[in-house]
Amino acid sequence: MADDAMRSVQRSILFSALDRYIGLMLVFVATAVLARLLSPEEFGIYAVVNAITSIIAACFQEFAGASYLIQKRELSRASVQTTFTVNLVISAATAFMLFVFAQPIARLFELDGLRQGIEISALNFLLLPFSGTIAALFRREMQFGTLAICNLAAGATIAGVSIALALAHFSYMAPLWGAVAGNAVLAVMLLIWRREFGAMRPSLVDFREIIGFGLYSGAVSVVNVFYCLAPQLFLARVLDFTAVGLYSRATASTQIFDKLVTQVISPVVMPAVVARSKAGGDLKAVYLEAIQLLSAVQWPFLAFMAIMARPIILIWLGPTWLEIVPLVQLLCVGNLALFAACLTYPVFIAVGRVQDALISSLISLPPSLLVVFGASFLGVHAVAATALVTLPFQAAVAFHFLGRHLDIRPGEFVRTLLRSGAVTALVIAGASICAALTAAQGLSPLAGLASAFSVAALCWWLGLAVTGHPLLQQFHYAAAGLARMAPGLWPSRTAP
Repeated sequence: MADDAMRSVQRSILFSALDRYIGLMLVFVATAVLARLLSPEEFGIYAVVNAITSIIAACFQEFAGASYLIQKRELSRASVQTTFTVNLVISAATAFMLFVFAQPIARLFELDGLRQGIEISALNFLLLPFSGTIAALFRREMQFGTLAICNLAAGATIAGVSIALALAHFSYMAPLWGAVAGNAVLAVMLLIWRREFGAMRPSLVDFREIIGFGLYSGAVSVVNVFYCLAPQLFLARVLDFTAVGLYSRATASTQIFDKLVTQVISPVVMPAVVARSKAGGDLKAVYLEAIQLLSAVQWPFLAFMAIMARPIILIWLGPTWLEIVPLVQLLCVGNLALFAACLTYPVFIAVGRVQDALISSLISLPPSLLVVFGASFLGVHAVAATALVTLPFQAAVAFHFLGRHLDIRPGEFVRTLLRSGAVTALVIAGASICAALTAAQGLSPLAGLASAFSVAALCWWLGLAVTGHPLLQQFHYAAAGLARMAPGLWPSRTAP
């Protein structure tokens, strides 16, 4: 039984990885093209529209969304229908309110173009209840192969439409229309694949239970999403949209690790952790093992990104965006503290303390927001520098609450991370030496990046081997599991 569960998780991670990595390739290509077609100011306007709508979307998506459907032990048709109904009502009301307040928001930021952007983005809210409900059911059943196909089709649509419209001089409206087209494709494909149209019928049977769970879940999501996007809103109000464009592009560059690793495992983490909790597993051991594995990947990656930020930005985005190099370096260092962030919320759900996720966010995020707001008057570099203080503080607060429920002492936490720290130090040494030699010899950015990456990868693997890091054993397990799964990877379509 345990082997079957492990194979199910490995298979899910594999499909999630295929989904994210191919999708990431599309994003890289689209971003590289759009960075040469749109100015930092145009990116800034798009970032503000996206920030406003994303904060609102986080509210209704988590209020009665995936987390509720995944964590519920016995899921009835009525629960699914009620979840969809609540989401549809809230999303429709949200879309209407965005249309009503688009003009006042545009006046607040002193840019009339925001109005049309907000109105277009509001169309997404009419599509998300359909795709969100069906996707949550597929995630609950660990059917990540189906999700991968649908997500990749949507991603290709977003990239294609965005680039085509940018070439047609739609300016910052190009990626906004691209997102609407991609969400439409995703909703249609999921509905056709699932063919469970009965789940879309109106119902309020489990209304009270969903509302009770959603009050905490939705609040946690809104608080965290608002914190992530608030710097862009502050910069737009205090400085200008060029500053917003620079900061948003630096943030997106720093989040490459999240797209490569965290977003691969995050869809699998929630159902896997909840399943382990239901089976009476040792969540403390699971958590410590998980942070040891995550830190061994995230820390070296972010360290390498900080050291080689200049050639990475030059090759990917072009010389127009070199101004974001110091921003990327500061954000990379600050994000080292968030290696366990993707585990925090699922573990709170598993131990039945979703309210503590909200409490920890309310303790750590408001002071962090004040620091960011104050820094916005000093410039975009000061805002990026706040990550060196605010992110470690947020991680410490989250660990304090988790440590109480899992009975983890600080000493155990530190000992778990020692080998990952040694691996990271070796990568830093190798990448730094290679970067210095590359600069002294005047190599091209591409040649310098390639040589530094090769040395860093070698140092990383050597560090894992020398320290006997558990990540090596996981690679062996994954390779063996992949070999066993290879004959029948792709799932069949779900019967109607």
